[in-house]
Amino acid sequence: MEKEKPVTIFLADDHPLLRMGLSLAFQAKDTIRVVGEADNGFDAIEKIKALVPDVALLDIDMPGLSGSAAIRVLRKLFPDMKILALSTYNDEQYIREAMAAGANGYIMKTVDIDNLVEIITCFHEGREIVSPYLLDLGISPQQRPPEDDGAAFGLTRREKQILKCLAEGKDNKQISATLYLSVETVKTHMKSIFRKLDARSRLDAVTKARRHRLLE
Repeated sequence: MEKEKPVTIFLADDHPLLRMGLSLAFQAKDTIRVVGEADNGFDAIEKIKALVPDVALLDIDMPGLSGSAAIRVLRKLFPDMKILALSTYNDEQYIREAMAAGANGYIMKTVDIDNLVEIITCFHEGREIVSPYLLDLGISPQQRPPEDDGAAFGLTRREKQILKCLAEGKDNKQISATLYLSVETVKTHMKSIFRKLDARSRLDAVTKARRHRLLE
């Protein structure tokens, strides 16, 4: 049986000891491979553009260009890349900034390596994650009850939230402000909603959502 390819990740943190520690720890894991590192947001963007890893792990508080600013740029460049914020701050402001920038997850630096590997792997594979070190951004895959009509279309909780905003007549900027997402992230979710509902317009999406009781 052919061995599965490891998840490629990029590490961006201004503390060399942390990067070294994570790199050494990941070397012992067959499922993870570090393909690059940076100690600031500017270098992280340039290197990630060249390397295109599966997952980018970025410290929120870096010199020059902050992690949130770097995430915002990377989200525009790579709408489908999994981008995880790594932080020492369990603070609502930092979490909201990461959300607005387009992060897929916000991980506390108190995480142990086994949990971190599991979180990275789950995000890469699109599986649900349960971890005390992962602060919910409302972007992660969420559990849905079997009776949820949205499950028939494969809609995520975030996509249903955006559908409800559409039904209220909100435009992309208003949805962005309401849900603390970047406009680019909203656009990415909109494309996914249109595809899943086979909708050709916002009105068509809302009409189908109401028909199938997805807004309740």
